[in-house]
Amino acid sequence: AVMWRAVAAASAPARALCRAPPPPAPPRRRAVSVAVSPTASLADERVETRVAGLGPGQPVTLRAVTADERGCLFQSCAHYWADSRGQLHLGTDASHGGDYTGVEPMGLFWSLAPAGMERPYQRLVPRSTGAPMKVEMLVHEGHSLSAAIPGPVVAKAEVERWFTAPGVRRIRLKEGGVRGSLFVPPGDGPFPGVIDMYGDEGGLIEFRSSLLATRGFAALSLPYFDFEDLPKVMKEFRLEYFEEAARFLQRHPKVKGPGVGVIGTGKGAELALSMITFLPEVVAAVCISGCSSNTVADLHYGEMTLPGLRFDMNKVSVSDAGVFDTFEALDDPTNPANSPCTIPIEKAEGHFLLVVGEDDRMWKSSLYAELAIGRLRQHGKENFKLLSYPGAGHRIDPPSTPFCQVAMDRVLGVPVVGGGESKAHAYAQEHSWGKIQEFLHLHLG
Repeated sequence: AVMWRAVAAASAPARALCRAPPPPAPPRRRAVSVAVSPTASLADERVETRVAGLGPGQPVTLRAVTADERGCLFQSCAHYWADSRGQLHLGTDASHGGDYTGVEPMGLFWSLAPAGMERPYQRLVPRSTGAPMKVEMLVHEGHSLSAAIPGPVVAKAEVERWFTAPGVRRIRLKEGGVRGSLFVPPGDGPFPGVIDMYGDEGGLIEFRSSLLATRGFAALSLPYFDFEDLPKVMKEFRLEYFEEAARFLQRHPKVKGPGVGVIGTGKGAELALSMITFLPEVVAAVCISGCSSNTVADLHYGEMTLPGLRFDMNKVSVSDAGVFDTFEALDDPTNPANSPCTIPIEKAEGHFLLVVGEDDRMWKSSLYAELAIGRLRQHGKENFKLLSYPGAGHRIDPPSTPFCQVAMDRVLGVPVVGGGESKAHAYAQEHSWGKIQEFLHLHLG
């Protein structure tokens, strides 16, 4: 036994020489990474998205996923090819498919839509401005459609989108009859004051006000029905409520004065026109997709009444998918019989900024802007500016707000088409937001 062990020991080096060398280790491929910069940003700011560690020319699908406060899931996707270095930059590289095409740095944000398992036609609107919207950015192997099961995840990152900057104060209001929230920027001020109103969805919508405060305005988010002890429905309005709000804001120690501004969308835009017309406290009005006549609900001010133009439900068309089109339904404001509904904006001493999407299907906001401008010019006035956007729809919100061509109408309880095409609408939102701030600073100081 000792002899065999000695023989085996002697032959071991020879066997080692005859054995095949181990195969070379495969080249180490870098891990795929996705980086979004900054990881926490304001909701109206652009971010930079880069992917690294891919193979040259590798096809990938980028996906964004988020949930609203009720847990409803929203997602978007786009198809990209890595460059020769295995990298991607959404600021310079084009999407070749998915929810948008072309170079769109913020495309994954503005194309967010309800996921397949969710009820369609829901709008992604933040209900609370104190917490960020958290968006997960995912990189999947291969190209997959939004409705299909995507390929394996090779990288992911989380982004926070904030609607309020540090130091902005939110003050809930129960001031006389006025309800709402006042957002005040950090610092001593005083700041230009703006009243912010939305349309026939009612309730308190704060995200635009909090972003305005972040940009240096004292912004009063003003609900006017379906909130706390305000009227439940749009039956009739008294301008005295809006006058009380304007006076409260004008007299606030943090507000610059002497006048305040107002920004409104839809019905809110039309109320903004009435406010600048009749209330001397209001010196600048931003009217987004509004009508130049009073609509739906009669508006009273002292002894005066502006009757509301009516909607003729017989003129509403319904698609095979059950989507309502209200474009032709509002009574014609140019009909002499409807002249009592016209807001006499020529009486206004202040300045108007009219913002419209040329593909607004909710109603004829481009026509209504033309009528308003015609009326002002007829009275020798040039106190207006028009921003008219081809391909944009009805609700032009701050930048990167997800585009929603069809949305559930709170009053009718059915999906209503708002019009527009996603890319053109996203451009309108980004461009108009800067112009709105310029206009308000110009006329409010």
